[in-house]
Amino acid sequence: MATIKVTQTGSPIRRTKDQRATLVGLGLNKMHRTVELEDTPSVRGMIRKVHHMVSVED
Repeated sequence: MATIKVTQTGSPIRRTKDQRATLVGLGLNKMHRTVELEDTPSVRGMIRKVHHMVSVED
């Protein structure tokens, strides 16, 4: 399965609870943390929800 690297670039301060929960669901909870995730539609949907706080590498 293909993987993608997701790095948190924005702060969750003053964001809605669902956006904070989405970051935690992706495995991100601190600035500049990077996780490697499987490239699935559900992960892509989570990334789309917080696209302004993360950067993605294929």
